[in-house]
Amino acid sequence: MTNDPVTRQPLSPQAFAVLGGGKVAYVKPIRSEDVHDLYPEAPALQPGLRLFALHAADGTPILVTDSREAAVANAWSHELETVSVH
Repeated sequence: MTNDPVTRQPLSPQAFAVLGGGKVAYVKPIRSEDVHDLYPEAPALQPGLRLFALHAADGTPILVTDSREAAVANAWSHELETVSVH
């Protein structure tokens, strides 16, 4: 065992695209004001709502819902392993 510090490099967009082999998704809390940026076709929402977005590992948005539990349940129903981001 050495005491050398580990140098960590950020993952490239290409590395994120293959991360998890299509089996990993993440749940991220978002504000209702940000939904239109993820889903341009989404209807206008009341400002100030706390929502949860489910994204593929490469960042592709999958869905937005009003509870973390619903986002996780949707991921599980599509055989995706979920992780949280903060």
